[in-house]
Amino acid sequence: MRIGVPTEIKTDESRVGLVPFSVRELSGLGHTVTVQSGAGDGVGCDDETYRRAGARIAPNAAAVFEAAELIVKVKEPQPSEVALLEKRHTLFTYLHLAPEPRLTDDLVRSGCTAIAYETVTDQVGGLPLLAPMSEVAGRMAVQAGAHFLERPQGGAGILLGGVPGVPAAKVVVIGGGVVGTNAVHIAVGMGADVVVIDKSIRRLRELDVQYGNQIHTAFATAEAVEHHVTTADLVVGAVLVPGRTAPKIVTRDLVRAMARGSVIVDVAIDQGGMAETSRATTHSDPVFTTDGVVHYCVANMPGAVARTSAFSLN
Repeated sequence: MRIGVPTEIKTDESRVGLVPFSVRELSGLGHTVTVQSGAGDGVGCDDETYRRAGARIAPNAAAVFEAAELIVKVKEPQPSEVALLEKRHTLFTYLHLAPEPRLTDDLVRSGCTAIAYETVTDQVGGLPLLAPMSEVAGRMAVQAGAHFLERPQGGAGILLGGVPGVPAAKVVVIGGGVVGTNAVHIAVGMGADVVVIDKSIRRLRELDVQYGNQIHTAFATAEAVEHHVTTADLVVGAVLVPGRTAPKIVTRDLVRAMARGSVIVDVAIDQGGMAETSRATTHSDPVFTTDGVVHYCVANMPGAVARTSAFSLN
């Protein structure tokens, strides 16, 4: 198999010298791996490191698509890359097509076979390729939320863990899956007052056993969502319906009823977002404020910690 890896978004710094172990594994199994020059700069792997692992280096994306049958990426293809796809190609990447009908149509017209990481299911019904990025995003969500609760960032000026004599922030996590569990892990570690809302009693029981009286759990009724969202300092949207647009759990009316300076971190934004007021933002411009509530809706949150994310996914 001829496998191609085009360049992904780079970070500002590189740490040269790490071993790209996935390339080494594939090369050792007899596959021809072509990597676009500079593809690993953001995660600390320069071209020479890839060469030592057995890869061929291509000067640009067009050369990668020409050389390879299997195109391995991290995020959905850009318009310039879609134009390079042919019927002989298999594209393997995160696609998140639910909110992207135009990209869906373009991929169909290309004739390629496109496989979305986020829909690959294992023998027990898990999502093994979505889980690593969900872990990263869940942990980042509380970190980002704590930052934007600070007054200079537009927040209410609340320290997540509080201090003696001053209550901790109330963190409400909507969804108890991989994202939600990892958000809970960090929020508990930071000393927040944590509530988890989920529609699965089994999952709530598991979290209760795991965290005991460190958290509170609530079944996902309309009343529970309304009560906890409107009294939250930080809401983490961690709902997922695999392959479908995220349900709108937090309505505009609930956002209007939230305290000014509270924060929503909508991790579900890659699937359209779980709040009616959410719209996708970027790492360079991550937040906006609606009705006094700060919204952090960065698509591809794990891209901010590219090295951790890349090694976790591989």
